[in-house]
Amino acid sequence: MMTNKGRNISLLLSSIPFLLTLNACSRAHGDQSAESPPAARVIPGTDVNLLTAARPEQYPLVAATAKASASELVVTGVVNPDVSRNVPVISLASGRVVGIYARLGDTVQKGQLLLRIRSDDVSSGYSSYRKAVADELLARAQLDRTKDLYQWGAMAKADLEVAQDAEDKAKVDLETMSEHLRLLGNDPDKPNFTVDIHAPVAGVITDQEVTDSAVVQAYGTPNPMTISDLSHVWVICDVYENDLASVRPGETADIRLNAYPGKVFKGTISNIGAILDPNIRTAKIRIEVSNPGTMRIGMFTSATFHGQTTEMHTIVPASAILHMHDRDFVYIAAPDHKFRRAEVVSGDLLQDNVSLQEVKSGLQPGQQVVSNALVLDHALGQ
Repeated sequence: MMTNKGRNISLLLSSIPFLLTLNACSRAHGDQSAESPPAARVIPGTDVNLLTAARPEQYPLVAATAKASASELVVTGVVNPDVSRNVPVISLASGRVVGIYARLGDTVQKGQLLLRIRSDDVSSGYSSYRKAVADELLARAQLDRTKDLYQWGAMAKADLEVAQDAEDKAKVDLETMSEHLRLLGNDPDKPNFTVDIHAPVAGVITDQEVTDSAVVQAYGTPNPMTISDLSHVWVICDVYENDLASVRPGETADIRLNAYPGKVFKGTISNIGAILDPNIRTAKIRIEVSNPGTMRIGMFTSATFHGQTTEMHTIVPASAILHMHDRDFVYIAAPDHKFRRAEVVSGDLLQDNVSLQEVKSGLQPGQQVVSNALVLDHALGQ
């Protein structure tokens, strides 16, 4: 039987592995704490937009002013043809194309030859016309014979009426066959088994669905060609739901083309779409614009709508705005004869004074800015 002393020795021996493990963990933790890096310290950096120029008195300052102007909404759009001025080119006969004399994108005049078709409809038309001529000659001869016999009492009046009716019907058939050939563009007295298709209006061919040797169906779709009168076009814009209150039918809009940024075209809002795009929550706005010839289908545009409310805009000299890397900057006077470069969103030049320009955001009225930002920027660069 084990005594108390023996039990204590046994318990001490069993605890030795645990104590060794605990001691090893303590040493590892102490070593790791000794090797950890010191705590990070935040060193305040310099303001890269705060610049110092030698002899700052050489760069005169001007105070930004405020000007009240009508609110504006600028959206993007695309030039489209006026649907009401799209005229389809229709073939009156079915057949095979044997000649194409105008192609997609060409400007054509009214009556200009576009296509030539070899058609069996013309052949059958001439066949029916010749038969109608023969039937009319026979009906006329029978009528003349019946009249002579009726005068001598050899024919009844009923026979004369039947002969007269046959002659009248033969004339109707002959006139119908003759008009059918003229409708196809052919002279009944000069057989020609082709059909010429001419431009119904003047304009630009905006769609072509036929090629050489293609088959064309009479009155079928798609039409061989479509001619558009581009003297008036539509500019279709997307306006967000929240901005719809700023546009009204009948109001004017300023249209600017990306290809000709210096030109401004006037348009009239003719329609506001009744259905919103469920994905981007926009409505289609249709603007009718008179085309001087520079607007082409598919061109990207920007449309500016002038609202009924007035807004305050900041005005500075146009030379105070520095255009760099598709962004605009001004130099604002800072303490200790320094200058702070601030990014702004510039607007249009004033119509009554093109030396002044609007600043939509980034600058407040009353702030002092360098009147010629380009000169200061050049000096700082050196």
